[in-house]
Amino acid sequence: MSEQVSKAAEDQTEGDDGVEPARVRQLWHLLEPLHAVLYYAPEVFEEAAALGYAVEDRWPSYFPLRAAPLGAVGSERVASAFYSFNPHTVAGHIDQAWTIASPRQVLEARLRGIDRAYRALLGDRVDTPELAEAAALARGAAEAANTAGRPLAAASAELPWPDAPHLQLWHAATILREHRGDGHLAALLLADLDPVESLVSFAAIGAASVERFESRGWSAGEWASAHARLTARGLVDADGTATEAGRALRRDVELHTDRLATAPWQALGRPGADRLTELLGDYWVAVLSSGLLPSETTLGIGKV
Repeated sequence: MSEQVSKAAEDQTEGDDGVEPARVRQLWHLLEPLHAVLYYAPEVFEEAAALGYAVEDRWPSYFPLRAAPLGAVGSERVASAFYSFNPHTVAGHIDQAWTIASPRQVLEARLRGIDRAYRALLGDRVDTPELAEAAALARGAAEAANTAGRPLAAASAELPWPDAPHLQLWHAATILREHRGDGHLAALLLADLDPVESLVSFAAIGAASVERFESRGWSAGEWASAHARLTARGLVDADGTATEAGRALRRDVELHTDRLATAPWQALGRPGADRLTELLGDYWVAVLSSGLLPSETTLGIGKV
């Protein structure tokens, strides 16, 4: 495992059976790549293309693949749930997404794609007792997730569970990452960071390069305006680097996010969380070593 993931395990507080925020973040680091395969695997692109979506880059399929659990909703609701994307970028994809295929068709296609992708990535391991055990543990955590006030997590949790263990593992990872993501938006709102400010402040602490955040669709003028607002608040210097106050605010955001994501893992308990951590390492390595996922993402994994 990476140094960041290993350090998270070392940061655990001894003495009770609870699951500490550092372990919650470690589990996110392990599960996020298992979910994110959806947006990069060639098998999923093939299924999306068969429905009629353009696949020259990942965005025409990304938006319907992620938004499909919400149903045939419009771009305003999708932009609200996705938060950091420019609403015009969301509209450019979602306004026509459900004329190409229905959400039900997209949901069926993404499960077919994930089935094929996991079989390609994991081979015979999809049928092992270890993967079935990992799926059962992850499902237990996902089913314990309180989805009140969390639209993306609730929409995913409402979907039927697949039968195959490897698909259950992916579905659980999806519920848990959306549960965490919905909580992250609450933390950003508490910090009074609007969508573009959330990205500027994240880039300012070195979570990812400014160029990486260009995929969210904000213009240079919108980015500069957000930068100016954060500078006026004393959070970012003129060169785009976070001030100490800016770093402290982002630390608070990440800590609040970890805390808001803790409940499913507390329900699983420390022994279950420890066992899942042990089981997931092999699959995490398989996904990362495949080269499917980019080395730098807007999530800041390994940076914050």
